[in-house]
Amino acid sequence: MESAAAERSTLVGRQAPRFTLPDQNDRPVALDDYRGRWLVLYFYPKDDTPDCTCQATEFTDLLFRFRDMNADVVGVSEDSPASHRKFSEKHGLGIYLLSDPDHEVMALYGAWAAGSPADPRQGRTIRSTVMIDPAGTIRRHWPLVAPRGHAERVREKLAQLQGRPSSGAWPVRQKDQRGMSPGYAGMIHRSQGDQR
Repeated sequence: MESAAAERSTLVGRQAPRFTLPDQNDRPVALDDYRGRWLVLYFYPKDDTPDCTCQATEFTDLLFRFRDMNADVVGVSEDSPASHRKFSEKHGLGIYLLSDPDHEVMALYGAWAAGSPADPRQGRTIRSTVMIDPAGTIRRHWPLVAPRGHAERVREKLAQLQGRPSSGAWPVRQKDQRGMSPGYAGMIHRSQGDQR
């Protein structure tokens, strides 16, 4: 399903639409912040639901591998920064989560299905992912996503685009003595230094 839909996407090859949205700490995050690095930008319906939690924890598990490949991972939903913060802390997430309550960025990336003209807010988020290269070009778009295993499939595609060998799946996540995954602990460290 994922692969067939991705092959038909019309977003590939286009410049990624620019955006600035608040993260779980209410700090602005812009596409331009990632210039010079690969960015995996994924859209999901709602914090702390089973499929969305699966995706977020799998991306966190693989975060150090993505960073070794000069890539960052950022999630976007309509949830508030406070909701994102609670979700991150509950599951020890190491990725940034951005808030798009008006669905403007989702619409730019084909991740929002609008409702009727009489009530346009009665739309829905389309679970999808885009991979943006260091020059800001969309190199891959998954317009339909199966949450389980998606993070690893994205990593494999990134390796392919970079001409790297794929080294197989990453082991199951482990947490430190504070109950945090290494990715989340790293996010706290970066937050204290105000760096991404």
